[in-house]
Amino acid sequence: MKKLVIILLLVISHSVCAFEFPKADAVPGGIAIIKLDTENTIPKAYFGKRRVMVRKNQLQWEAIVGLPLSLKAGIHKIKVKRGNNTYIKEFSVRNKKYKTQYLTVKKKHVDLSKESIERYQREKKIIVKALRTWRERPEVPTQFIKPVNGPFSSPFGLKRFFNKQPRKPHSGLDIAAPIGTVIKAPADGKVINTGDYFFNGNTVFIDHGQGLITMFCHMNSIDVKEGAIVKQGEVIGKVGMTGRVTGPHLHWSVSLNNTRVEPKLFLSLNE
Repeated sequence: MKKLVIILLLVISHSVCAFEFPKADAVPGGIAIIKLDTENTIPKAYFGKRRVMVRKNQLQWEAIVGLPLSLKAGIHKIKVKRGNNTYIKEFSVRNKKYKTQYLTVKKKHVDLSKESIERYQREKKIIVKALRTWRERPEVPTQFIKPVNGPFSSPFGLKRFFNKQPRKPHSGLDIAAPIGTVIKAPADGKVINTGDYFFNGNTVFIDHGQGLITMFCHMNSIDVKEGAIVKQGEVIGKVGMTGRVTGPHLHWSVSLNNTRVEPKLFLSLNE
């Protein structure tokens, strides 16, 4: 009887738990958390054509939506499907201005040769496939630990110029650290890809479930293999300066519904 009571209490406590992470910040590059309904069956939600994470929070379902840096401020909507029924939920996105950064890097990483372009195009398909990964998982870990001990250097969302040439905004968060500093998995997950890429250098992708993917770039060494199941805090490699870099650091990206978002939204204030 005591065992039955304990199990029931655990089930009840889990069903009404409140999630603190990720933090909601409905701006371009941020995350919108949208309340849905209280039905028992799991809904499916879509932002555009991309499926988004859903979870049950204190008996109510909610959608966790990654917002692209290119998204304009205003009213947007998601589509929610439950069986044969479909409904629309609207949400508001605020504007946000990001700073500008000018960097000087090796010419080969800006003025690409034909061989470099061909390599980049081959690698892009692999990277896109990894970031599009969707793995059903009822409980997705959304409270991360900082993967490297070191100060944040280049923030997420910077408008970047390499050798005075405009490039895409900074889609990750840089953490400065000496070569050889250990890199830890921010949360439980599955290693879905590792490789040495032209821009990103030595890279690891971890799938945490429901379209939540973390990417770690410019590594000196990779200490995990594709297919490995990793736990939060497990060492996955070491900091380096491979690929397009100006010094040793970890470039850490968090992707939600194939959209790069602010990694700090998954961290507590003391990280």
